[in-house]
Amino acid sequence: MKYIGAHVSTSGGVENAPENAQKIGARAFALFTKNQRQWKSSPLSDNSIELFKQRCQSLNFSPQHILPHDSYLINLGHPENEALKKSREAFLDEMRRCQQLGLQMLNFHPGSHLKQISVEECLNRVAESINLTLDKTNGVTAVIENTAGQGSNIGYKFEHLAYIINRVEDKSRVGVCIDTCHTFAGGYDIATAEGFEKTFREFDETIGFKYLRAMHLNDSKKGVGSHIDRHESLGKGELGTTLFRLLMQDSRFDNIPLILETPNEDIWAKEISWLYSL
Repeated sequence: MKYIGAHVSTSGGVENAPENAQKIGARAFALFTKNQRQWKSSPLSDNSIELFKQRCQSLNFSPQHILPHDSYLINLGHPENEALKKSREAFLDEMRRCQQLGLQMLNFHPGSHLKQISVEECLNRVAESINLTLDKTNGVTAVIENTAGQGSNIGYKFEHLAYIINRVEDKSRVGVCIDTCHTFAGGYDIATAEGFEKTFREFDETIGFKYLRAMHLNDSKKGVGSHIDRHESLGKGELGTTLFRLLMQDSRFDNIPLILETPNEDIWAKEISWLYSL
């Protein structure tokens, strides 16, 4: 069974996210548990935590279909030690917020070398950051999102994600989120049936489907291998519709959150309905 949703607003409190998801016909959703553009935020209140859990239960949203995303400021591969420490502290706080809400995953972008260290050293720092955080938390899986490879971002090659996973000590608490726009912009041509099969065969051989915990379903404004991260509404970009039809009809993508991050939230309900129709 497919569980499709979108990255919904938490305006007024995290407890509003489940209702916002329900309004657009979602069976899954993503959210920020704090302001994504600030280093520090107020702790979650007991009332917000309780209401969030109650609404998830009453609206039939299971923790395995909810995908929190961490702050955009965090860089777990930062080349400078002070900035790396700050990112690790913020990431730990994000993981603990997920624990408080009874959630099972935290989605994050692996990081950037900022052209100051090698890709390998950056990947090692990310893996070390994950290990340090998992040691101090329980029950929440670190879900690494592939990137478009824009600027100095790592994580656009499946080999990058596999390298990190191989160095995570508790492999039961690490996984990946594949973003369709990032995959395409990162150099994998998933716009055709042939390219789709080739890419996900390579994904399985390099990483393994057992590590696939979520997906972001986005079209791409830019072409394959552009390394430019620009999301587009489904079917209106360079990816077209073939990919999404194939995804919806492939059981390998069952039972995980499939999350829209497309730019026009006014048509999320239509996009979700269209995906289910496939």
